[in-house]
Amino acid sequence: MKPQTRPFKAGSQEKLFPERGHDAYKLQHKLREPTVCPTCGAVYQEGRWQWGPRPSDADEVVCPACHRIADREPAGFVFIEGEFATQHRDELVHLLRHHEEHARAEHAMERIIAIKGESGKTIVTTTGVHLARDLGSALKAAFQGMLELKYSKDENLLRAYWRR
Repeated sequence: MKPQTRPFKAGSQEKLFPERGHDAYKLQHKLREPTVCPTCGAVYQEGRWQWGPRPSDADEVVCPACHRIADREPAGFVFIEGEFATQHRDELVHLLRHHEEHARAEHAMERIIAIKGESGKTIVTTTGVHLARDLGSALKAAFQGMLELKYSKDENLLRAYWRR
């Protein structure tokens, strides 16, 4: 028997993750354009933060990613465990940094905050839930293992658990 699948509907806007709770770091209103983050140099124009040259007439506002980093309030956690992960930590970190570099080039607000080793596991914190999910998926695609994603019901937070 063939498994049941939903047909694709043109124009459907399925979310990559459920929008839950209040995100204190999300902009509450549009900023005047152009605006520059004095910390990282990202430029807010065309309705989003992006990388580009600093306009001379730009306002200054700390971007949401730098705000999260300064407050030490990650939106994503990736927990990496297992004997394989311990033995190949440098290789895993290289893969994580590579994926962050590509994500950050396209999406200025998606960054790794820290990568820390703690009690035989590695904990990666990120400024966005999408990057945390993508890092977990990249680990699973490259090294197999088990990946579990847990979204918080009350806040904009993702915990990804990868083990091998």
